[in-house]
Amino acid sequence: MYRRFVDKKLQTALAEARVVLLQGARETGKSTLLQQLAAQRGGQYLTLDDPATAGLARSDPWALAQGAGVFMAIDEVQHAPGLLPAIARLADADGRPGRFLLAGSANTIPPPGLAEPGRIRILPLHPLSQGEL
Repeated sequence: MYRRFVDKKLQTALAEARVVLLQGARETGKSTLLQQLAAQRGGQYLTLDDPATAGLARSDPWALAQGAGVFMAIDEVQHAPGLLPAIARLADADGRPGRFLLAGSANTIPPPGLAEPGRIRILPLHPLSQGEL
């Protein structure tokens, strides 16, 4: 496993913001990072590439978001934009930083309410660099 330059920024963001969104192109390592962090934090990892999970995220985003325990990592969030407002409501109700780690393509844009200061931190993830290799 490679040590990524974004690791320190990601840990800081999770300590400060209620929701962290990791954005990047395909094959940059977003899924791997989410899976690792979910395992390290004793949380759950979900991917909206899974048809059943994506279906629930679209039909009842509140139910999916409420299933979050201490930490939930959700990959491919661009497949269910309606999930983001539900996550924002839960993040506001709880207030603890680092409860949600999301990942999506570079064009994933959080709704205006989610982008308020302190609520979300957006970090870009670039392909592996020579220094990381």
